[in-house]
Amino acid sequence: MLQTSIKPISLDEFLQLPETEPPREYINGQIIQKPMPQGKHSSIQTELAATLNFALRRPKIARAFSELRCTFGDRSIIPDISVFEWTRISRDENGEIANTFSNAPDWTIEILSPDQSHTRVTKNILHCLDHGTEIGWLIDPEEKTVFVYFPKQQILVFDRLEQKIPLPTFAKELKLMVNDIFTFLLD
Repeated sequence: MLQTSIKPISLDEFLQLPETEPPREYINGQIIQKPMPQGKHSSIQTELAATLNFALRRPKIARAFSELRCTFGDRSIIPDISVFEWTRISRDENGEIANTFSNAPDWTIEILSPDQSHTRVTKNILHCLDHGTEIGWLIDPEEKTVFVYFPKQQILVFDRLEQKIPLPTFAKELKLMVNDIFTFLLD
């Protein structure tokens, strides 16, 4: 990740700036540019979000959003996939999906890019957990590993293809194995 500001600015000042591609995040008074997703990252992100929405959206349990800006707890971050329980999806006065999400996702999923800082991504997951997120995943395509984070609990590591990955309570009907995640790289 490229750090793009030296002098700290306020969150309000950051939110007034135009969006960029790739997007920027606001962390501890600094503007941090996210790396542009590459093939493995993009493949997993697209297919996993679609898989989650197929299972959770129709029954109105939850919805997965790709690259959604979430601003809470004095940060403005963009998880690769943010999953919100149906009743917690931000909506505007017309009942449509709002443009602004001012709360932490219920499930945050990050996919590590080759030039991305594992530490910075982990800090964002922990920030989400500190603000009400039930579970966080960090998917490492190169290592074929999924790290699972829960609030105030040891990090769990899933790197055997047949392992079932823990899910949030609202997605208990869904079953995902490590192999399911990394099969998205083959199709």
